[in-house]
Amino acid sequence: MPFQRFRCLCLAVALAGTAVVVWAENPGAGAGSPTGLSTVEVVEQMHHRTEARIQDLKHYKALRHYQVEYKGFATTIGAKMDVEANYDAAQGMSFRIVSQSGSKFLCDKVLKRAVDSEQEASRDKGSTALTPANYRFQMVGSESIGGRPAYILDVEPLTESKFLYRGKVWVDAADFEVVKMESEPAKNPSFLISRTLIHYTSVLAHGFWLPQGIRSETKVRIGGTAVLTIDYGNYQVESNTSYIARN
Repeated sequence: MPFQRFRCLCLAVALAGTAVVVWAENPGAGAGSPTGLSTVEVVEQMHHRTEARIQDLKHYKALRHYQVEYKGFATTIGAKMDVEANYDAAQGMSFRIVSQSGSKFLCDKVLKRAVDSEQEASRDKGSTALTPANYRFQMVGSESIGGRPAYILDVEPLTESKFLYRGKVWVDAADFEVVKMESEPAKNPSFLISRTLIHYTSVLAHGFWLPQGIRSETKVRIGGTAVLTIDYGNYQVESNTSYIARN
């Protein structure tokens, strides 16, 4: 096998493993410091709000923009993909690839894998949810995010699942929804990866906190750095009125 092909294959294996954990889906005021709730109370409120959102969110659609870029070995390779994402309360998530460009190899082995991973994770929300069944929580402080107070929690996975992560989450103090994450995978997806750092943000769209963007930076043992980004685009949302009325 030529070295160039071997290098691309190693990169694809490493990035595809990373893409498995970069799917974070979270299917919403006030200024000042959060009230003095305990860690247990914050986590309980998160669970209640998640259940309410599941009941009230009927449908959304957005055009997502996926991009992967690798720099190393005195070269840069990359790929882009636009994907229409549809969520339906009755049927779950569905995806349609609208366009793709750049390295066909990276499109097939990394970006399509990222889409497939989210599809897989959406079928088993119980094993991926941010709950005490999957994580250990500890309050570590508070901070203002976009002018809104938020609790900061350390999260530690109870198992080394490919869909779980460890790090910090910022929870909106009014809506008890995750608005930001700084994390790394609970399980290293490949021996070719030395470390992966994941940054996630969400946005309040039509009364619901939904994913806004993900940036995953991976240090590859064979040399170089790979960056996978997902821009979730603008949302079209259909909902019942009860959830929005509370926000």
